[in-house]
Amino acid sequence: MAQSHVVSKIATRSITAAVTVMVPNSLGPGELIQHYGTDAQKEYWLPRLARGQEIPCFGLTGPEVGSDASNIPDIGVVCKRRIDGEERVGIRLSFNKRYITLAPVATVIGLAFRLRDPEGLLGGESEDCGITCALVPRDAEGLEIGRRHYPGGAFMNGPIRGEDVFLPLDAVIGGPRMIGRGWRMLVECLSAGRGISLPALSAACGLGMYGATGAYAAIRRQFNVAVGRFEGVQAPLARIGGLAYTLEASRALTASALEHCAPSVVTAIMKYHTTEMMRQVLIDAMDIHGGRGIIMGPRNYLAVPWQHLPVAITVEGANIMTRSLIIFGQGAIRCHPYVRAEMDAAARNDLVDFDRQLFGHLGYTINRGVRALALGWTGGRLARRPSRGALSHYYRHIERLSAALSLCADVALGTLGGALKLREATSARLGDVLSQLYMASAVLHFYETHGQHSRDHLVHARWALDNALAQAGEALDTFCRNYPVPGVGRVLRLVLLPFGQPYRRPSDRSTTDLASLMLTANDVAREIRDRGLVYVGEADEPTGRLLRAFDMLQDVQAPYERFVKAVSKGEVEGGDIESQLAGALSEGLLTTAETDALRDYERMRHDVILTDDFDPEYVRDPFGYRHSRLVRAEKADGKAPRATS
Repeated sequence: MAQSHVVSKIATRSITAAVTVMVPNSLGPGELIQHYGTDAQKEYWLPRLARGQEIPCFGLTGPEVGSDASNIPDIGVVCKRRIDGEERVGIRLSFNKRYITLAPVATVIGLAFRLRDPEGLLGGESEDCGITCALVPRDAEGLEIGRRHYPGGAFMNGPIRGEDVFLPLDAVIGGPRMIGRGWRMLVECLSAGRGISLPALSAACGLGMYGATGAYAAIRRQFNVAVGRFEGVQAPLARIGGLAYTLEASRALTASALEHCAPSVVTAIMKYHTTEMMRQVLIDAMDIHGGRGIIMGPRNYLAVPWQHLPVAITVEGANIMTRSLIIFGQGAIRCHPYVRAEMDAAARNDLVDFDRQLFGHLGYTINRGVRALALGWTGGRLARRPSRGALSHYYRHIERLSAALSLCADVALGTLGGALKLREATSARLGDVLSQLYMASAVLHFYETHGQHSRDHLVHARWALDNALAQAGEALDTFCRNYPVPGVGRVLRLVLLPFGQPYRRPSDRSTTDLASLMLTANDVAREIRDRGLVYVGEADEPTGRLLRAFDMLQDVQAPYERFVKAVSKGEVEGGDIESQLAGALSEGLLTTAETDALRDYERMRHDVILTDDFDPEYVRDPFGYRHSRLVRAEKADGKAPRATS
């Protein structure tokens, strides 16, 4: 939970810094050593990594291996080599890795490779020892490191190559006993890591855009009206608010779960859906800011997150693959109460246990079918309501959809069998239902914990829940309509959705209520800042100036609206703001204190809507332009100009 908070807070100030913090604390040597390392490795490496004396990176992805990470082509061969006059058994490595974050500055590399033992030096039965993870020091002979990729941001990312790099056996993470167990290590650590880092980054983006876009929509005026009052703007603005609420609720629930376990299905849900929600938030924020978000420069707080967005979508399991193969496909067998046990009994040829599991499975499926039928035909009215509050009916809807998902999963496993993994669209839709139910549950938990007595929280939670249930219902309906076995989908639809898909996206009223709240200092916005979830920014930073102008607007809202209305009606004369304020004061429309406050606000308002402009030379060659300015300045001071790199 602390790690999630720290990454999230840093990300609202600098995505580059957040990524730099994420990598050593998720999938990397530190995580692997902490869980699997020998005592000697823990004692030496962990304090140095924690203090920053060592900078780690982890090499998994290469030119020939991306999403199919288990098919690693990089080879290590067990061999003997004479070192300092002594013959030692070790590993000779050749590898080619790319997209490795922190590689250009890393001092120690965690490396995944496939180990072979052709001479039987380890005493094993097979030449192929399996995927293994080892620690490679930066100064290892044959290692090529330091070159950089340029993914559009400043954070360090680059290739690592090695030719005949020799490592002693004790460089294997966990020592010789962990040889061949690298894939299990990677999967377990990746499952935990992707449930923390990327959801924290996405939540930070959601909360940051919530504050910045709401403030900008309140401050920016067209046709003498704040742009946030236009219905066309309110739809994307409310979507930012509802998704930000969902992101923070899901982040908090998942981080608390990871204190106790590493639920791989949940972390896959979080990786895919939080980054997709971040994508939508940034699209909406860009639409609302218009040109203000396009023009590059120090004033633009949208450009860097927009540039970095594809990185989050792609890393730690590309989103297309995660949705199509992992979310439901990974959990369909692992999370089922009977299928795994049936498979184990069949593998042991234990007919007694197999029959027991099979009949239990049949009874379970019949039970789920009756329950899904009853809840489907009664609209969920037979479901339990653990809460009697304003959101109690959402619990019934979640239980109804949960029963429907359970039946659909059993039917899919029974009718498609092993072919289900090839039916990616079918698997993805079931994964969508599961994901939306998880996030809806997170929203309910967050509301019960933080906002039960707040109308502002209620408005946010209702929008988020309506959105989640509508997406779950749409995915379930699409699953039934497109089921690949003829007739089965029609029967499922009759059982589960006899009167059609009942869940609708948030209404216009709900959207207007939420968007209007975001134009004010509402309870949710105050909590975001009071709890320190975002970096507000200093007075010389663009977000700091924006939010200070927004705070000032809250104090002068009434007199400012009165003043703007008077100017638009021609009741106040003057060609500029100063003469108009003087006219309003003389006409008695404003007091002296109000006039002074509006003058200060108008100065801040004008500043925060400005964009950057540059000398043409700078745009042509920013690096050369800055250097030439530096040289001229130093010559003027009588100093020798500095050399360029």
